[in-house]
Amino acid sequence: MTLVLLALVAGSLVYCVLAVIAAEHYGAARAPEPEGQPPISILKPLAGVDLGLDENLRSFFQQSYPRYEVLLAVRSADDPAVAVVERLRSQFPAVPSRLIVTGEPPYPNAKVFSLHCMFAAARYDLLVMADSDVRVTPALLSTLAAEFQDEKTGLVTCPYRAVPGPSFWSRLEAIGLNTEFLAGVLVARLLDGMQFALGPTIAARRQTLADLGGFHALKDYLAEDFVMGKLAAELGWRVILSSYAIEHHIGSQPFGANLKHRMRWNRSTRRSRPWGYVGQVFTNPLPLAIIFIAAVPAWWPVLVVAAAFRGLAGWAAAGRVLHDPLTLRNWWLVPVQDCTSFVLWLAGFFGNTILWRGRKYRVLRDGRFRAA
Repeated sequence: MTLVLLALVAGSLVYCVLAVIAAEHYGAARAPEPEGQPPISILKPLAGVDLGLDENLRSFFQQSYPRYEVLLAVRSADDPAVAVVERLRSQFPAVPSRLIVTGEPPYPNAKVFSLHCMFAAARYDLLVMADSDVRVTPALLSTLAAEFQDEKTGLVTCPYRAVPGPSFWSRLEAIGLNTEFLAGVLVARLLDGMQFALGPTIAARRQTLADLGGFHALKDYLAEDFVMGKLAAELGWRVILSSYAIEHHIGSQPFGANLKHRMRWNRSTRRSRPWGYVGQVFTNPLPLAIIFIAAVPAWWPVLVVAAAFRGLAGWAAAGRVLHDPLTLRNWWLVPVQDCTSFVLWLAGFFGNTILWRGRKYRVLRDGRFRAA
């Protein structure tokens, strides 16, 4: 057992080295110089009023780009997000925009149904799909357009810097996203290339989406972003990680809601890519080192080494790539987050039900989900 634990710790240290190399590899890539500015349709699925919704949506109406439209979708006309949308539309009359009321979704993934409805109404062939909790600078569309100059590029997915609300649990989750999660994305990119996409902001060609069967092909999946990127790559389209990092404002959930949210994410990941989920054991060197020295106290220097490697890997992602002030200010929370993440990772191996927007679902073996 001691040798197994030591092997796991050693593997996690190798992973940390890979994370540093992957961050440097990503940082060395340069966005191409823009040669054209094709028109773009922005698709924004909405459901209720998230913390900072006005500022998030406003940032998409303020793009420094010559020709784009903003489409927004709600399930019903009495959604409280409608008032925010109409106020912004009146403030930015020069930006073509449209609010679509979709009605009740005919399948489990309501976000996918909203995207399907907006896709049908969109005027342009380059589409940017962005969640309601995303905030950007005016340079987003220009950067994405430049990255689509290669005709083989079918999908571009944006890394994100998580910005928490005032709650402690929100801050803890944001630190995990900015250090642990992003490091995993960068390592996957380094080893296998981009065979997946990240949900908050994805840009795609209309033809790419048509080739994978449209949004109908994604309607039953909980992790529709991951599946979208996977299918696009399998069809031969180039999938890239954008040079533009968005801000992902994750809200301010209390402990219970945050726990359910993170468990939903873990169970979805386990079903979407089971071996990748098992491999996440190596992304948490500190908990592994703590368990190891609990078994072999004389080897306490292992914990010091693990902490140093984890610090370098975490800062390579949060500092080198995201320029994240949160992690710099709250570095002492990284061990707390890592131990929390490790426990939730273990818990993610058990159970197949999730709670999403007040409804209970069962996640199936292939990553699809059904009402429970």
